[in-house]
Amino acid sequence: MKKIMLVFGTRPEAIKMCPLVNELKNRLGIQVSVCVTGQHREMLDTVLNVFDVKPQYDLSVMKEKQTLFSLTTDILNDIQKIFERESPDIVLVHGDTTTAFSAALACYYMKIPVGHIEAGLRTYQKNSPYPEEFNRQAISSIADYHFAPTEAAKDHLLREGKKEETIFVTGNTVIDALKTTVRSDFHHEELDWAEGSRLILLTAHRRENLGEPMRQMFRAIRRVLSEYSDVKALYPIHKNPLVRGIAAETLGDCPNLHMIEPLDVIDCHNIMARSFLILTDSGGIQEEAPSLGKPVLVMRDTTERPEGVAAGTLKLVGTEENIIYTHFKKLLDDDSEYRRMAETVNPYGDGFACKKIADILENALK
Repeated sequence: MKKIMLVFGTRPEAIKMCPLVNELKNRLGIQVSVCVTGQHREMLDTVLNVFDVKPQYDLSVMKEKQTLFSLTTDILNDIQKIFERESPDIVLVHGDTTTAFSAALACYYMKIPVGHIEAGLRTYQKNSPYPEEFNRQAISSIADYHFAPTEAAKDHLLREGKKEETIFVTGNTVIDALKTTVRSDFHHEELDWAEGSRLILLTAHRRENLGEPMRQMFRAIRRVLSEYSDVKALYPIHKNPLVRGIAAETLGDCPNLHMIEPLDVIDCHNIMARSFLILTDSGGIQEEAPSLGKPVLVMRDTTERPEGVAAGTLKLVGTEENIIYTHFKKLLDDDSEYRRMAETVNPYGDGFACKKIADILENALK
């Protein structure tokens, strides 16, 4: 019996790892265990409930005013004992979080093989996004198996000297997750509020955008909303108090924008599916929205997901107020531009990434 442990700790990781947990559990000869760090808390727990994943270990590292220092050291100190107890044959981590980096580093210290899900994403600008770009490059230097979502991600890894036989293009597991979460009979009170309007979904929380960049983003959105009576915006606001302060200052009295608490995964995916377009500085939404036929304006200067930009479903618009304002208005006014972005073929996979990853691991661990 081969032992596979999956380690994750944030809501986005859980959305992409829980379908893989359930796929691996269906494989004979594989013992699956899950360790969550609790880097996010309530937002993580709601995803676990949706996918009916029950972790064997929960580090519960989240604390008030936690820093990258405390988060990294707490995970390293706590996870060592778990790895010693479980002796996994391989540990799977996802993406670019501090949880993923810390778990991979602990594996390296203990000579445990690492499989990296969503490997090979790059901006090659170490502070954009921060600290994610460092984290994912560091994990790639440790990983023994690289599960790349796209050919472009594979090319990054090859150029960095990773051996081709360790790289597998699988698609992105978030597409698998949408098969569980998006529902035809979904209802939400915010959809009732927006009925008859074009609904815009907004997400914004990146560390590098805090301060003036975020103020400019929000001012652009407010300007557009003030000009269109048939447009409403929904902003599930991040729990970071700095984000909340800037949003309250800039968007607080905007009548056709609702700021609400973070959405669980079911609500988020289904509201996304019913939105007109999405403005975001997030990562995963850049992969989810193309599968749902939704144009995305990415309010960042760089993206590690250039496939969506190349395909045409994403547009990188930066954080400057007038540029965001211009592109936002264009998608509201220009039907042909909107259709061009909305009807683009999804570049992030076919919804069978988890099966492909499980097949590879099943064969490798024989």
